[in-house]
Amino acid sequence: MRAHPMAGDTLLAALLLLFDLLLLIAAAPASSMKPWYVAVPVDLAMTVPIVFRRRSPMIVAYVVLAVSVVHSSLHLGSASLTASAISLYTLIVYVGRKQAGLYLGAQVICTGVQLALGWEAGNWVIVIIAALVGAFTWVLGEFVGARRAYHAEVEARLHLLETERDQASRIAVAQERGRIARELHDVVAHAVSVIVVQADGASYAVRSNPELAERAVQTISNTGREALAELRRLLEVLRNEDGAGVPRIPQPDAESLAELVERVRQAGVPVRLEIEGTLAGLPAGVSLGVYRIVQESLTNTLKHAGRGARADVRIERGEELVDVVVTDDGAGKARELVPAERQLPGGNGVIGMRERANVYGGSLDVGPAPGGGWRVHARLPIRLAQ
Repeated sequence: MRAHPMAGDTLLAALLLLFDLLLLIAAAPASSMKPWYVAVPVDLAMTVPIVFRRRSPMIVAYVVLAVSVVHSSLHLGSASLTASAISLYTLIVYVGRKQAGLYLGAQVICTGVQLALGWEAGNWVIVIIAALVGAFTWVLGEFVGARRAYHAEVEARLHLLETERDQASRIAVAQERGRIARELHDVVAHAVSVIVVQADGASYAVRSNPELAERAVQTISNTGREALAELRRLLEVLRNEDGAGVPRIPQPDAESLAELVERVRQAGVPVRLEIEGTLAGLPAGVSLGVYRIVQESLTNTLKHAGRGARADVRIERGEELVDVVVTDDGAGKARELVPAERQLPGGNGVIGMRERANVYGGSLDVGPAPGGGWRVHARLPIRLAQ
């Protein structure tokens, strides 16, 4: 446990006072000794302020300078030189060079005036000793001050790095949570929509058309298995921090669109898929984004377009962009019953599609098609901006 700085300064002041009194008693003849009621108060007035040198360095320095003039004039010992050196050192370390230089100039002036008023043969020795002490004090103060400034800068940088690291961690966590939320929504919304549609169809056809009901049940089974596999993959990522031992189930990509379209057809919505250019070789994130946008668009068609609706998926790969257009004709009454869901695209599905497009620097337009129905238009750059 570190001691308080004021405790160290108190000990320094006490030692300086004790040393000065002992030196005064040992060196001065009994006939020339000043009375204790003169020497002790002056010594106390000069050494006690040193206790507060870090709290109020400027005030303490000039109080010590003023008392040191009296102290040296009464020839009470060498404590005045030591106390002045400590004050100069304190100003260099804790205040600055400018204030320390002004203080040093004031010390030189006071010492010069005192020597001029009472010059003696041995004063040259005092001048040389004072100069050496002042030079040593200045060099020592510069060194310690530089070390303090260096440590303060290091601590500030470490604090800044810790703050930036915490912020980066929070941002990364938020981004990962958003990504996982989008994945969960896409998986669950699509799978549940297909299952509900197929289950409704199977319930109507179970007596009149058992073969159709059997195909619907098979579609429900396949869709449920695929959804469970994707959900299991996402949950394993959440449970394992280092990813060790996580089963690596491949993510769907743009080349899996044919299978997606076929599942939607089996769910009862005729879908026409048209692809211009090859979707192979797309960046993994862009390819997944194309797949999820088409998946969410067709899921919305299943949920909202109504019975008898048809959908068209058109994907065009250019040199710089992948253009995705998904439209449906909105046949039936479902769109009229829930106009707010379709005319104000702010649900989780549309938000997820828009976020996917924005992540890769693309754009997304969602709204009613000019000739009726619904239209989703996404543009995803193939190469991310550097």
